[in-house]
Amino acid sequence: MTVIRYVQSADEKFWFSLDQHLSKAEFDKKCRDRMGYIIEDAGKPVGLLRYNLFWDNLPFCTMLYVEESAQKKGYGKQLMSFWEEEMRVLGYGLLMTSTLVTEEAQHFYRKLGFCEAGSLLLTAPGYQQPMEMFLVKKIADSEATISL
Repeated sequence: MTVIRYVQSADEKFWFSLDQHLSKAEFDKKCRDRMGYIIEDAGKPVGLLRYNLFWDNLPFCTMLYVEESAQKKGYGKQLMSFWEEEMRVLGYGLLMTSTLVTEEAQHFYRKLGFCEAGSLLLTAPGYQQPMEMFLVKKIADSEATISL
């Protein structure tokens, strides 16, 4: 049976086995603020999703990862669907994520209804990487105004 739940402090070892881009302090915040999920199959964790709020008001999936042995079995789609529904219930109307243009994830996100919304190219020494593609998905009928 598949279960999706909020990340907890006890998940730290599993979390960091998949996500080396998050500091311990930020992991603790994800636990406290319920901004991360673990997906389990038969009681064993197999994947994770974390997010933050871009511009402090736009849910932005910053990491979705499923263990290699569990990939291509629908866990990523389940995590994204769970997150999307939770964001809808919380009143958000638009979701955002990103991926490097060299990664296959862009095709996964497009199948889920995300559309390309721009890109970022980091060229500063020490921070260079392939272009980052941003994708968005409207999840509510009402239109929101983002105030900057």
